[in-house]
Amino acid sequence: MKTTIVCGMLGAGKTSFIQDQLSRRSEKTVVLVNDFGRTGIDGEILSAGGMEVVELPSGCVCCTLKFDLITTLEKILREWNPEHLLIEPSGIASPSGVVEALDTLHLQPVTVVGIIDVTEFIEAHASEMYGTFFLDQVVTSDLLLINKIDLADDERLRETRELLQDINPRALLLPTTRGVLKDDALPVASQQKSAPQHGGHSFPCETLSLQLSSGMPHTFLEKLFADLKAGRYGMVLRAKALAETDRGPFRFDLSPHGIDCVPYPQPIQANRLVILGRGLQENRLPKALYST
Repeated sequence: MKTTIVCGMLGAGKTSFIQDQLSRRSEKTVVLVNDFGRTGIDGEILSAGGMEVVELPSGCVCCTLKFDLITTLEKILREWNPEHLLIEPSGIASPSGVVEALDTLHLQPVTVVGIIDVTEFIEAHASEMYGTFFLDQVVTSDLLLINKIDLADDERLRETRELLQDINPRALLLPTTRGVLKDDALPVASQQKSAPQHGGHSFPCETLSLQLSSGMPHTFLEKLFADLKAGRYGMVLRAKALAETDRGPFRFDLSPHGIDCVPYPQPIQANRLVILGRGLQENRLPKALYST
């Protein structure tokens, strides 16, 4: 079984990359998703495409969840025995923790694909706003996709490429739009990985995971996401929601680039919202959000 770990900061394009890869593959594939809140959203989005998806929610594939991760990997091998395992750790998880778990089970080969948002990587790296674990994703990657090049000029692309080469000179760098590789073949790491020798990396943020009331007005959620973006409930770095509204099922997504709101292609299993940030003020959130 070959294994691919897809890492990247929140909103970089991991889910889009995985969806594109799955659309090209005929091999038996299982996707293991570790979302950044107790209420997983990416798993439902990926499973909507008919793929076998296993969720490991609660935000961080690291020391505290290593046992759960190993147990889940053993279950995947036993019950599905896929030809290809795709693992999407949360955007706040360190891929080295996943590599360590895979090494414990002697699962090889492992390829780590890092998705880099070219529009914000330089500033995020300079500010160190995501803590030391930010570098773990870049250093551990075999393949770095410089994503969203359609939103950047040549100078920014050049500076991002040079910075990535300084941080991880062994990685293959490829420019992409919407996480789509031009070549159908996904490169495989040329050498086996060993368990990392450094300690874990912490992510200096907090998350909120909420089950939402059903049948919410669409305008209510639009205003909520606008207020989240404006900082009314603390410093919000990312927020995602799947909800059945009075206009039908919708996916809401708040990233550094703004708010995205698109119709969801099928009925939603459970209305939910996850928020990532600092100094989050849950007590100020509208009471109408909560399921009864």
